[in-house]
Amino acid sequence: MPVTTLLCLVIAISDGDTLTARCGQAGAYRPIKVRIAAIDAPESKQAYGLRSKQNLARLCFKQQATLRPLQKDDYGRTVANVRCNGQDVATAQVSAGLAWVYTPYAKQHPQLEPLQKRAQARNVGLWSQKRPQAPWTYRHRQHPR
Repeated sequence: MPVTTLLCLVIAISDGDTLTARCGQAGAYRPIKVRIAAIDAPESKQAYGLRSKQNLARLCFKQQATLRPLQKDDYGRTVANVRCNGQDVATAQVSAGLAWVYTPYAKQHPQLEPLQKRAQARNVGLWSQKRPQAPWTYRHRQHPR
């Protein structure tokens, strides 16, 4: 995918790491399902899943977002770096303890790992639990192959 920047309006929040944005010119808008790059938020039924979604909504819902698409994922979503109100959304979610750094993509986002460590050290958000379960572990246990 060529590196472009899209200016969009966030029209829906699916969970703490996925949103729908309306992009394009007036009269030719198209909705894009966007997975925020380099993070994985708790699933809806997991502890902190709802808080993660609510925080993303607070940051982005009905706000202008700047998207930098990186690739498509296995579900056809656009994986992108997302900024709402000038704030990097992945950074905000990880700092608040409402998302994990998604290791396969962490190399392109080196700022996230120290933020996660800080949230863990301060017992912020999901890190306040004794043994928080990573969303990829949770999904695997719900749907073993």
